[in-house]
Amino acid sequence: MEANIKAAVEAGVLNYGKVDGISTAPEFLEKLIQVFNTDATYLEKLELLDQSFDDYTLFDELREVYVDLLLMNFFSSDVLKLEDDYLDSEEWEAIEDETIDRGTELLNIFLYLGECKDDEIEPELDDFLKEFLLVDEDEFQDEHEIYEDIIANQILVDSPYAEIAKVAKGVNPRSEVYELFYPVMSFFGELNPSNEQFEEYAAASSNKAFDLALYKVLSTYYSK
Repeated sequence: MEANIKAAVEAGVLNYGKVDGISTAPEFLEKLIQVFNTDATYLEKLELLDQSFDDYTLFDELREVYVDLLLMNFFSSDVLKLEDDYLDSEEWEAIEDETIDRGTELLNIFLYLGECKDDEIEPELDDFLKEFLLVDEDEFQDEHEIYEDIIANQILVDSPYAEIAKVAKGVNPRSEVYELFYPVMSFFGELNPSNEQFEEYAAASSNKAFDLALYKVLSTYYSK
């Protein structure tokens, strides 16, 4: 595991467990680290990840976010052990088809943050939407539809957490960014929040454990 992925995995579980007072967080985290480090195929690791969440159901809310992290770990570490053109192979295409409904839209943000590090630029919401997702281009209107609520509320990145949380309640619950809206907008507003800012953020949340875990995952992934 790369350092930033391991740190993000740890931050999400431990902060989720801390908010809800879940004493099994350390042992669940240890099990997840074993899954990520296991020498196995991606689908085998995904099965082991699901089994881990099935065994520790109190963390189930984080399951699909950790599918994103598992895939990022595959891209950064596991794929290096495979053939150079593996991601263009029919085998990988079949895996993508089989797992198309897994994960969240956070995967795009993780990929974007990786590009920002490579290009040595600071992540910005407008850059993510227009230059990475290309939401203004005619051929990428699927992405525009998915991120419509975030696109319409870009100005919120300069707003207090309480204002972002207030607007988040009005997002369509069926939207793919519904649960991500508050942590994602908050992250792009403050990439490296202080402890006091995290406390302010959590205080404004209506789903404290999940929201804090996601903000911690994003900021840790970016900063490590």
